Amino acid sequence: MPNALVAYPGRNPRPGGPFVRVHSACLLLLLVAGCSGTRTADERVVVYCAQDQEFADGVFADYHAATGQSVVPKFDTEANKSVSLAAELEAEAARPRCDVHWNNEILGTIRLARKGVYEPYSSPAAAPFPGWSKATDGTWQAFASRARVLIVNTDLVPEAERPKSLLDLTDPKWKGKVAIAKPQFGTTATQAACLFEVLGPDATKAFYRGLKANDVAVVAGNKQTATGVSAGKFAVGLTDTDDALIELNAGKPVAIIFPDKDGHPAHPRLGVLYIPNTLAVVKGCPNPAGARRLIDFLLAPTTEAKLAAGGGFQIPLNPHVTAKLPPTLLTPSQVKPMAVNFDTAADLWDDTQAFLRDEFAR
Repeated sequence: MPNALVAYPGRNPRPGGPFVRVHSACLLLLLVAGCSGTRTADERVVVYCAQDQEFADGVFADYHAATGQSVVPKFDTEANKSVSLAAELEAEAARPRCDVHWNNEILGTIRLARKGVYEPYSSPAAAPFPGWSKATDGTWQAFASRARVLIVNTDLVPEAERPKSLLDLTDPKWKGKVAIAKPQFGTTATQAACLFEVLGPDATKAFYRGLKANDVAVVAGNKQTATGVSAGKFAVGLTDTDDALIELNAGKPVAIIFPDKDGHPAHPRLGVLYIPNTLAVVKGCPNPAGARRLIDFLLAPTTEAKLAAGGGFQIPLNPHVTAKLPPTLLTPSQVKPMAVNFDTAADLWDDTQAFLRDEFAR
């Protein structure tokens, strides 16, 4: 439900419903209480959540069952959720309404941290995570990643003809046959900034201009990219692992390709891009104790295991997590990961966005 706060006091007894929708009158009272400053530390914790609602719902219900504390998440639309939630956090900085920011765009998280939106919190649950997954100032923690992949319609593209590299998509043989999500938003924008860092601006601009010259179709989001390929509207699409696996598991005629999984001869840092989720406590939030408690829960091995197996296919970053992932889902230990410096990619964000707007927003 876009642009709305929905409380999760427990599991929904209806089949297929993982949460209880609070009656609008009750929800109004909760919001009024929060705005008036009467909310107690144990009453509820507000989360601005860019993770897909269908996967986050069950985690929040589990948290309530374990702690008795209600979660009030705010989700947004597929195409611009991470952008709009970040804008709200900035706008509310003088008087925050959000306690925890669960983001799925690490570059956006880094940019918000630099603007002072978060306060440091080093969760004890984060101890096993790799060093790169933690902010140097303690303001955010990465977990549960997705990969950027190609989804191919197997009826339209024989195996021998399928692309192996991201850069293959500019080949004239793919003219009018490739789809991407809006490149200024979401993981597509994150990938562009990471390519600016890894390939350099000139090579990255040549790649995107090559896509445009190849009549690439720009659709609303990664989900629409995946479903368009599975329906045969496009031969190839650039999307995320979770959206691609949904189509594959539904029996659609698709295959998943991890582009540049063995590296690229001309670009030694190119490889598979893995984009993690992040968690942060909002500076000056109404419920800092509840925020820290929820983050501890979300970083627990059981949560990453659930996000891996519960339909979201998020790849755990905690080495102690044992999760049975689909065999088609390759982890960073099985491929050559893109050697990207996320901090430097965040430095390049504004330049990347200006270029993408000039090329694709007209």
